Amino acid sequence: MRFLRVGAKGAEFPVVIDADGISPDLSTVTGDIDGAFFAAFGVGLARDALDAGELAPIDVTGLPVGAPVAAPGKIVCIGLNYCDHAAETGAELPYEPVIFLKAANTVVGPDDTVLIPRTSVKTDHEIELAAVIGRTARYLDSPDRAHAVIAGYTISDDVSERAFQHERGGQWTKGKSCETFNPLGPWLVTPDETGDPQNLTMRLWVNGELRQDSHTSNMVFPVHILVWYLSQFMVLEPGDVINTGTPAGAAFGTTPFPYLAPGDVVEAEIDRLGRQRHVIGSS
Repeated sequence: MRFLRVGAKGAEFPVVIDADGISPDLSTVTGDIDGAFFAAFGVGLARDALDAGELAPIDVTGLPVGAPVAAPGKIVCIGLNYCDHAAETGAELPYEPVIFLKAANTVVGPDDTVLIPRTSVKTDHEIELAAVIGRTARYLDSPDRAHAVIAGYTISDDVSERAFQHERGGQWTKGKSCETFNPLGPWLVTPDETGDPQNLTMRLWVNGELRQDSHTSNMVFPVHILVWYLSQFMVLEPGDVINTGTPAGAAFGTTPFPYLAPGDVVEAEIDRLGRQRHVIGSS
């Protein structure tokens, strides 16, 4: 299934995109796509309602698209999780996953404006596969258990301010948590339709120039290992988002590419997860 949240900012409502591209209104099943929806096993309820023909189709043409997950409790990010990105930054491959957090209120829709902070000099892009947690996960026995707690996948641009991140005391969170620094979406796609999360092509363009072109098979730690690993250190809750790392091509690691500037257009796509497009603006 593919879930979509559409409507004016702050008043988005949920729909499902079915196999024929029709958009049944999910409002009769849930008020939103959020942690409460997942905790109530909402994906199954939505699937049953769709199969039973209980959802009325609605025309979403021209409506703004919001992030596919409303109000995530936390965003957990993984650093240096692609071999090519580690190589371009001169970093050694990590022995264990590098973990940091991003403020949950950085999440915006896939087409929303991304704001460069007022004192920024090195705002950067990072296309990432994002996994959305659907069931509480604590101390999972093995990576094989991870599949059962993942509600679906979406596209994230883990926007980063590199000077804040690396030159202002070495705290990654301050370079990751500026407002609008996590465009998410457009769709949340369930695992059965996403397929193998380690078999997805991912690409990002800036002003039409291809900057990042990679494949999720290049991850150092695959998605299911990440979910299992994180559950040993923190409780993953329904609606949480895990940004699983970025491949080579970010401006930070590639000298020819400039950092983002107002007016730039960033487009990102991942196989079967859709495409996002956001313009860079000023705070």
